[in-house]
Amino acid sequence: MVKSSVVYQGGLHCELTHGPSKSKIETDAPVDNNGKGERFSPTDLVGAALGSCILTTIAIVAERGGISVVGATAEVEKEMVVKPHRRIGSLKVNVTLPAGLTEDQKRWLESAGRHCPVHRSLLAEIEAPITYRYV
Repeated sequence: MVKSSVVYQGGLHCELTHGPSKSKIETDAPVDNNGKGERFSPTDLVGAALGSCILTTIAIVAERGGISVVGATAEVEKEMVVKPHRRIGSLKVNVTLPAGLTEDQKRWLESAGRHCPVHRSLLAEIEAPITYRYV
């Protein structure tokens, strides 16, 4: 179990502290929801967590197979919906992996990305397609 703590600082800003490492992240409400958009919003963090989780899971699997994915990237495009209530509607992920992988390696790594814990934890109503390219 990992504990985090959150302190509301006013002005729609929160400070989050990761219990084990004591590292900190600050959040702000987005501009379209009364904030200034000065930091990640809580829902932005969900998108960032998804991209990070996909790359981390791919890297774990790649290392087991002796494959380097250093320099791989993920870009996440978050879209909100407001009906029937405000929530994340989609998290579209574009992953770039190194060129030169075999078709079997690509299938193996792409499967790992689709099975990362964050992706598997999302509601079915949240569209979360992952697109891969190799450069």
